[in-house]
Amino acid sequence: KATRKDFTAFHSDDYVQFLQEVTPENAEDHLHAFESFGIGDDCPIFDGLYEYCQTYTGGSLSGAARLNQGCADIVANWAGGLHHAKKNEAEGFCYINDIVLAILELLKYHARVLYLDIDIHHGDGVEEAFYSTERVMTVSFHKYGDYFFPGTGDVKDVGVKNGKYYSVNVPLKTGITDDSYQKIFVPVMQKVMEMYRPGALVLQCGADSLAGDRL
Repeated sequence: KATRKDFTAFHSDDYVQFLQEVTPENAEDHLHAFESFGIGDDCPIFDGLYEYCQTYTGGSLSGAARLNQGCADIVANWAGGLHHAKKNEAEGFCYINDIVLAILELLKYHARVLYLDIDIHHGDGVEEAFYSTERVMTVSFHKYGDYFFPGTGDVKDVGVKNGKYYSVNVPLKTGITDDSYQKIFVPVMQKVMEMYRPGALVLQCGADSLAGDRL
């Protein structure tokens, strides 16, 4: 399981403390913090919330460590990928951003890490975390427009400062097919891999982008 120290490598200490302390029983005592920490419909308080965060984040951190140590070429965390969580805010069913923490772990051994997001929603939390650095390139293929959550990920969003042009967004309309998706995905990713040459790749496979999913 991930520890509080692991969490605070990215998340603010007061936000982590809030997650550690809040329960359905004492929620009323913490109501003042709900809005600032993004607690609400998509991100409710439930029994075992903190342990849940420790468990799925521990999987991603352990996976990153195995890659760094050469114990595996590929690792999968079926419970991971909570890409919307921000530094001090829960968002879109995501509380702790295990992806950001795993990438920080990979950066200890790799000069460049590529993050690829094929969830139907834009990988906003991860992009925001690395928006100003060239050591992490973020690439997101996602549905965009018509006020679709989270509303970010325009093709013009390319990063800032040292990270300018190290954020790649591929906003897509509803109804894309396997064939048309592949015609976009393959050339974009071939060019990204050719130009960036990452030492490690982190892939977020949100299943809500699969054909037939209700979204």
